Amino acid sequence: MTSIINVAQLAGVSATTAKRALKDPDKLHPETLRRVQEAIAELHYEPDLRAGALRAGQSRTVGVMLGSIIEPFFAQLARTLSVELRRSGYNMLLTENEYQSEQELAELKLLYGQRIDALILRPGYGGKSRDYLARLHERGVFIAQIDYCSPDAPYPSVMLDNGGAVRAGVRYLRALGHERIAATGKFDQRMHPETRSYTFPSAMAEVGLRVHPEYERVMFLTEANAYLYTLEVMRLPQPPTAIFALTGASAAGCYRALQELNISVPGEVSLLTFDNYSWMGLVSPGITALEQPADEMARAAVQMTLAALGGEPYVHDVVFPARMVMRGSCAAPRTEALAVRLAT
Repeated sequence: MTSIINVAQLAGVSATTAKRALKDPDKLHPETLRRVQEAIAELHYEPDLRAGALRAGQSRTVGVMLGSIIEPFFAQLARTLSVELRRSGYNMLLTENEYQSEQELAELKLLYGQRIDALILRPGYGGKSRDYLARLHERGVFIAQIDYCSPDAPYPSVMLDNGGAVRAGVRYLRALGHERIAATGKFDQRMHPETRSYTFPSAMAEVGLRVHPEYERVMFLTEANAYLYTLEVMRLPQPPTAIFALTGASAAGCYRALQELNISVPGEVSLLTFDNYSWMGLVSPGITALEQPADEMARAAVQMTLAALGGEPYVHDVVFPARMVMRGSCAAPRTEALAVRLAT
């Protein structure tokens, strides 16, 4: 690997002079500067910015760990985080934990090996990484949570008002006349400890409804799981008249299963979802969605992180409301026609 010493030797100057050509070129004689620049070009020398930053006491690198980088919501978060950090002179190292604290622990060790200054984290489920996160925090790594907060974690966060969004969605479906409403994902302290699934039963009770036990499944909210779930519940003797998909990924699985069963939306079942993904406006009818402001959440997380790194005050917990994007996938229920057709 070419070093600044190699550049200095080729240019016939000292290493100090070669370094000055990079940092303070105006202080060098034009002929000396020319020789150093030609040596840099000939050797294809690139300065080790990370090493220089570490000698200055910081890496100017922020680690970002998300749940799944292939999901559009997290992809949008990652893109905006990268843009905002780069604009402020920081590098970003991106990884994913696949929603599991075991995977998170392994990735955290790799990130810390890169001497990150801060970590923007969508925590995984479980407690395997809790102690290591605490050690990172004690070593001076600033930690901000985004999209989900680990139970009792002391770190600041940027969140959607998930509970409020679930209540708004249930109220909307109830106002249309739905009573048999199914949600993708039942709350489970270990496997699915999400605010959305936790809130759903109480949101139903608030509008005078109960959760039908035959509609409940503990599952990761992947497209594949939601697809199988929808096939099952829509074949029940009393299928739901509305499905509330708690993530955009699960909405895709629900929609695919409904198409396979030849069940019309919203004629035979209504579909409401979180996350406003592009495909939801391309199908007919479009899918009504509770939109998360991914760009605004990412900017808030970066602002919080940069303020903390600069020793400035910041808001400890930032909460954004969801926005309901009205399309055509929800309507008043027509219950008996679907039950009869599925039974024949």
